[in-house]
Amino acid sequence: MTDFFAPCPRGLEKILESDLDAMGAKDVKATEGGVAFSGDWTLCYRANLESRIASRILWRVKETTFRAEQDIYKAVHELSWHRWFDVSSTIKVSTTAIRCELKSVDFVTLLVKDAVCDRFREHCGERPSVDTFAPDMRINVFIEEDRLMLYLDTSGEALFKRGIRLHTNIAPIRENLAAGILRIAGWKPGIPLLDPMCGSGTFLIEAAQIALNIMPGISRRFAFEKLLNFNQSLWQKLKDGAIAAQLPVQALDIYGSDLYGDAMKTASRNLQETGLLDCVSLKQANILEISAPRDSGIMVANLPYGERMGELEELEELYPRLGDALKKKFSGWTAYLFTADKAILKMMRLSPSKRTPLFNGAIECRLLEYRIVSGSNRPSK
Repeated sequence: MTDFFAPCPRGLEKILESDLDAMGAKDVKATEGGVAFSGDWTLCYRANLESRIASRILWRVKETTFRAEQDIYKAVHELSWHRWFDVSSTIKVSTTAIRCELKSVDFVTLLVKDAVCDRFREHCGERPSVDTFAPDMRINVFIEEDRLMLYLDTSGEALFKRGIRLHTNIAPIRENLAAGILRIAGWKPGIPLLDPMCGSGTFLIEAAQIALNIMPGISRRFAFEKLLNFNQSLWQKLKDGAIAAQLPVQALDIYGSDLYGDAMKTASRNLQETGLLDCVSLKQANILEISAPRDSGIMVANLPYGERMGELEELEELYPRLGDALKKKFSGWTAYLFTADKAILKMMRLSPSKRTPLFNGAIECRLLEYRIVSGSNRPSK
């Protein structure tokens, strides 16, 4: 059994814990910002391929305690890095420290890099090169008080990068956070879904991929493919099985709209490049004027922050009108509005039935649930 850690957007740890448990992971434990678990390399490959929530899958190669900086150097240096990846692989070291008395995190990063390079030089007379932009191997150092944990990143690029170059608008939402919001909303294929402020189409693409059983990592490469223990035949078998399980592209009960023509062009272009344009109904429209496409369903929206709509006065005008529009036109629907703007709670003239704290990167946000009852400003019981 090998130990791993999967970081994820804060607020989604329990969902990720459930997913990893369903994959057969052992010793699954959610902590703030991620989930620790154990398993074999098949599980590692599957987690990278299938997880919509994880940001990365990190392989824990060392856990120990230390007193001084030289203890860190020694702990890193004694590891057999040359057994895990080739000296020709480029590396990048990243360090995170909390409640730690060390004077410089940057110095720790340099210390770890030197220890890895010195170990290689002693073994083969060469040292790996550093690439801070697109390294083959990412070494993650986590320090908490006197505890040192070392990880090799098996993912490479963050997992919310699904492998297809997408075009974004202002204030985009990351794919794994969008997938988590869909899970919290209880959306499943077959339930009508509307994003009336779809921007670049992140919610729409995630939902369409879920509906067609398209694995989020099927179109990309991973760092574990460059590890010396990489099992090519096993990986190919997992990919072939995932492709065989995909459903054919078809029209789905998924709808997207946006006030801005540029946003609609971006969403359409992204759906086209993911091969999902025929799955989604797109329409340029004002959220305050559109009607519900079905009698009931789920609405999700990443509400604008100040920089996306302009001045605060515009938001102060939008929120009460949005509450009125939902009451008049979306009776029978449940709306999930994602925002970092706390002012919405006072201005919407609707009482949320649920508030879920989530983080969009470092920004603390709320996912507000509104069960819409016609002509009422109260959520349904």
